[in-house]
Amino acid sequence: MNLNSTQMLERLVAFPTVSARSNLDLMDFVRDYLASHGVEAKVLPNAAGDKANLYATVGPMVEGGIVLSGHTDVVPAEEPNWTAGPWSLTARDGRLYGRGACDMKGFDALVLAAVPQMVKAGLKVPIHIALSYDEEVGCRGVPEMIEVMKTAIPTPRAVVVGEPTRMHPVSGHKGSYSFFTKVHGYAVHSSRIDIGVSAVMTAARLITWLEDRMEANRLAADPASPFTPPYTTIHCGMVHGGTAANIVADQCQFVTDFRVIPTDDPDALRAEYERYAFEVIEPAMKAKSAQAGIEIETRSAVPPLMPEPDGNAAALFAELGKSEAPLAVSYGTEAGLFQKAGWSAMVCGPGDIAQAHQADEYVEESEMAAGERFLSRLIGQLAS
Repeated sequence: MNLNSTQMLERLVAFPTVSARSNLDLMDFVRDYLASHGVEAKVLPNAAGDKANLYATVGPMVEGGIVLSGHTDVVPAEEPNWTAGPWSLTARDGRLYGRGACDMKGFDALVLAAVPQMVKAGLKVPIHIALSYDEEVGCRGVPEMIEVMKTAIPTPRAVVVGEPTRMHPVSGHKGSYSFFTKVHGYAVHSSRIDIGVSAVMTAARLITWLEDRMEANRLAADPASPFTPPYTTIHCGMVHGGTAANIVADQCQFVTDFRVIPTDDPDALRAEYERYAFEVIEPAMKAKSAQAGIEIETRSAVPPLMPEPDGNAAALFAELGKSEAPLAVSYGTEAGLFQKAGWSAMVCGPGDIAQAHQADEYVEESEMAAGERFLSRLIGQLAS
């Protein structure tokens, strides 16, 4: 089965692999496609058996290979203003539209479409293909795959994570850490709030503290930082609480997201927040009701990617003619997890991150062509 990159992207987009659903049909397709080219894939199901990671090696099992990594899940496509179906690829005016076309099935399609070229090239060192699940909800799948690959494959030289960067190399990104705060109040009629504990109003105080802490980060920011914005941001994007306007709310929950510059410590920042919650706010709550209180629960933790100007990945990109100064970005990727495992990593893939998570998501055909040229140079480099 030979498919060009656009045909491969069409096949991948047709699988509605939103993070809440299974990706097994897509992984079965990839496994069978690789097998048709004599490449054995290892499918690694999750504990529930409804999702899987996949990795495969093309070329000799020797050290010094390159990992090409992408995720298979996508965000939901529930926006009402799609002009074409999100689960079918639509070509229009030099763009390829479909959910995941940019983030990041475009890169996955490039890698898979290049497998016949890899097989025929006579690689001196291997190319390892790594596809993960649940990146969009906190990079939940890739840590399991990395643990397996660390013992299953010879140590690679570098990892390329193909998130959309317009094919510019990215050497650093912020970490992403998120957690739930659950506030338990004491419900009474609103006319007697003096004896109740409002979970909603308490949550508001906690959220205000978080916003004030972000302002302190902004005021202390290093203007020479390569990140935009140049400080650790704190965001609360969802709040749910209360039952009626005249009832003191007994429950409120919100989600907090830290986007952490590599030089900041997210654990120290969370510890500050917990001291405020448990030492300043909670005692007054419990003085009114023993059942009142605060819970803080981790949702996700994705480490930052630390720039490695003298690392293996940077050297690889220089050899491939990517001599422009590497960028730093504020979104997170799986690259930080590969780096944490001891493998030099950079981010480089087709498309613009501005198109991700949007109605009418698209990747330009010119970006796909640039990705094809990059992979051809890589394959030629590893075969020489």
